[in-house]
Amino acid sequence: MSHTPPPAALSVVIAEDAAVVREGLVGLLGDRGMRVPAAVGTPDALLAAVDEHRPDAVVADIRMPPTHRDEGLRAAAELRRIHPGLGILLFSQYIETSYAHTLLADGSAGIGYLLKDRVLDVDEFVDALHRVVAGGTALDPDVIARLLTARPGLDQLSERERETLGHMAAGLTNAAVAARMGISQRAVEKHAAAIFDKLDIPRTSTTHRRVQAVLHYLGSPPR
Repeated sequence: MSHTPPPAALSVVIAEDAAVVREGLVGLLGDRGMRVPAAVGTPDALLAAVDEHRPDAVVADIRMPPTHRDEGLRAAAELRRIHPGLGILLFSQYIETSYAHTLLADGSAGIGYLLKDRVLDVDEFVDALHRVVAGGTALDPDVIARLLTARPGLDQLSERERETLGHMAAGLTNAAVAARMGISQRAVEKHAAAIFDKLDIPRTSTTHRRVQAVLHYLGSPPR
């Protein structure tokens, strides 16, 4: 009798200069059955670790040595260029819409940006990590709220449409949006149709492409 082999453990490289946080992430992911072949503290070490271990994903702080500005973000951009299929989940203590714009500039597939406080919700953090590995998107709700506020023309959306757009931009499927909002999937589809009409975003036949269209809109710098 043949048996289906168990799925391989997700491999994740961690980049965080604070040793306590770094070790905490190693333990958290290990407890969830993931493999952490390297946990490093600098952008250069991150690039080297990914080249050596070829992980499924990277979890990295945006602000890293030497200047603690955007070294992690720039390392992520380099990794996307060299390893286009790599899932990347970045986190920060601060809400910076410019970070989100930079992340989304060359496409949103396999990208996540969470605030550090969100990591404390282990289930949400792990779900976000799996989402980016699968080629999806995971944006922090507070970051999305700031993006929505910064964009012109979004005042034409109703409150429910704005809520729907926020969930879609976070990378949730229609079913997940419906569950979050306590409405039917049909209602979500109606809200989405209204959003695309009002924002002049072409409607398509698949949720994935609709989400990418919304993220492309949100990721463009405000005009």
